[in-house]
Parts: sequence; C-alpha cells; structure tokens
Amino acid sequence: MVHTPIYLDNHATTRCDPRVVEAMLPYFSEAFGNASSTSHRFGWDAKDAVDRSREQVAALINADPRRVVFTSGATEASNLAIKGIIQPLLRSSSSTPPHIITNEAEHRATLDPIKRLQRIGADVTVLPVDEFGRVAVQQVADALRNETSLVSIMLANNEIGTINPVAEISEVCRSRNLLLHCDAVQAVGRIPVDIEELGADLVSLSAHKLYGPKGVGALIVRRGSRRARPEALFDGGGHENGLRSGTLPVPLIVGFGRACQLAHKSRSEDTARIESLRDELWGQLNTRLGGLHLNGHPTERLPGNLNVSFDGVDGDVLMNSLKEIAVSSGSACTSADPEPSHVLRAIGRSDELTRASIRFGIGRFNSREEIDFAIDYVVSTVNRLRTST
Repeated sequence: MVHTPIYLDNHATTRCDPRVVEAMLPYFSEAFGNASSTSHRFGWDAKDAVDRSREQVAALINADPRRVVFTSGATEASNLAIKGIIQPLLRSSSSTPPHIITNEAEHRATLDPIKRLQRIGADVTVLPVDEFGRVAVQQVADALRNETSLVSIMLANNEIGTINPVAEISEVCRSRNLLLHCDAVQAVGRIPVDIEELGADLVSLSAHKLYGPKGVGALIVRRGSRRARPEALFDGGGHENGLRSGTLPVPLIVGFGRACQLAHKSRSEDTARIESLRDELWGQLNTRLGGLHLNGHPTERLPGNLNVSFDGVDGDVLMNSLKEIAVSSGSACTSADPEPSHVLRAIGRSDELTRASIRFGIGRFNSREEIDFAIDYVVSTVNRLRTST
C-alpha cells in the first residue's frame, strides 16, 4: 500500500539513511568529546571518529583524506573555494583584476559569491549553456585570458540533471596552469566520481544530498594541486589545517562518512534501479499526456532526475494541485524567489513553460508502487487542469 504524500524531491534533500542515524547516535551522548581536545580519551575518541570519516569521504571520490576540509555544507565549501582563491588576488598590488569563468546555469552557491567578487573588482565571464544546459569545452577554452585565475563549472545541474564535461574542461585548465573548482554536490553518490579522473582542483560536496545529515559538507582539494590553497573565510582556532576554524560537529561528520561509505557500496545497484524508475515515469507521462518538454540532456543526466515542462497548465495551479507528491519547481535554495528558474531560462524555456515545470527527484527509498501512483496522479491532475482552462 502506498502512503502519501510521496517524497520525490531528492535533489532538494534526501532522507537520512537509518544506518547513518545509527552511526551518529553515540556521538551525541556517549562519545561526545571535542575532536580538538588532545588531553583525554573523550577528545581522542572524537578525533579518531573524524579521521575515520575523513577517510570514508575521501574514498568515495578517490581523494587524499588529508585534503578533505569539513564545512557546514556545500554553500560554505563553494564560498571557501571561490572567495578563498580570488580575494587575496584582489588585495594584491597587481593592477590587473583576477578573471573568473563560470556559466549561467550554475547553482546560486557559485553564482552569488562570484557576483559579490565582481562588485569588488573581479572580472567575470558568465558563459551561456546549450539547449540541454551543457557547457562546451571550446567555450571555456575561448574565454581564457592571461589574467584568468579560476574556472568554476558544476558537474551535474541541480535542477535539470545535465552532466557537464568537467574532465575535458579540466584538461584545458591544466594546459594553462589554471585552477578549476567543481560543484559536485548532486553527482557524488549518484554517478561515479573520481577526483583524479575529473581533474578539478577544488570540489564541493554536501552530506544531505547523499542520505547523510544536513549541516555538514566538505571542500576537497585534489592531491598535487599545490596552488589550490584558498584563504580561510574566518578565523578562530585554525581548525582544518587553518582553512575552517570552529569546533567540528563530530556526529554530523560521522554521519557524512557513513553515508559516503554506503554510497560507495551501493551506488551501482541504486543507480540502475533509480534510473529504471525515472525512465518509467518519463515514458508513461509522455505517452499518456503529451505536450511535455524534457528539460536537460536526454542521456547525459543524473539517473534520478526528471524535469518536465507542461503545456496548457498554469504553473502555480499545477504545483498547488499536487498535494500527494512532494516535488519542486526548481532549486530548493531559490524557492523563496518568485522569479522563474534561471536554469530553465538559460536553456531557452519561456517564462510560461518555466513556471509550468516540475522537478522530480527519485531516490534510494522510492518504490515502483510510488512511481506508479505518481504517474496516475500527475496524469489525472494535468488532464483535469487542461480541461478546466
């Protein structure tokens, strides 16, 4: 029996896996020490737990554990990477401002820090994307200048699921000895990611996108990236090798590590099942409704992502009518913004279609019965709304 509402918004956040919760619990009440307390067993146990989790996070993307910097989430990680590299250059005596390259479909956690840096003197190039939301390698190559200091390109788009050719972009950057930052938040745990193959110097991660707890993420620096040493955003104790001061949230870090460990073991199995559910959802909706527009690349996309625009319905009415399923009309981080999705605008969707778009995010805990319910429910709702207009 299907219980409603059904959660289909796994790009906004994922349910914390019960095995992750189990791993975290002792560190709230029993092993509650401060990982920076070096004079007693409570602190040693906490530090051991953090070190073990650091290894688990690093193992998921083949990184060096010593280059994992724990943060409060991916937003902080991306701010640390972008501002931490560019702000010292803005303060330097050079008369030429540093140049940053990004693209118009990035997450706000990348675009907004770059806009702030632009306001205080950085030179910025925002590349367009194609109809699928992809950045072309040649676009990046053509945009490079002598003063380019940082390129920031996400691996997988959080709204439409499109996967960018980051490994190829990294080759272009390395040929010019330039730093590449990559928001890999939506990709890690869902598709294979190897930081050495990816080639990005700085990679942002978030635990709550891969069945871990909210409130913890990481910035990972690729081994061998000697110039990728960002300046700390704030001071106060010199934790995380001086890059992120503050008492470490040991229970959350333990949960992050356990979530990465589980993702490492079950990703292939999860991906195949989730992709099958996604394809069934799209196939049935497209066949039974018509007048649908798939947003994002048809094949180079995340396995659980389906972003669809519906002809002939009012977007606000559609969202308000879908009470029995939890879906979204865009990024959870911009849900308070009444403006249409900047990502869908970037791929050429009209404001009308942008507002009449739904993002389905299928995850580990969704069943075939839930997808079958969602298909029938969306079909009947859209047909009813189309008939009433």
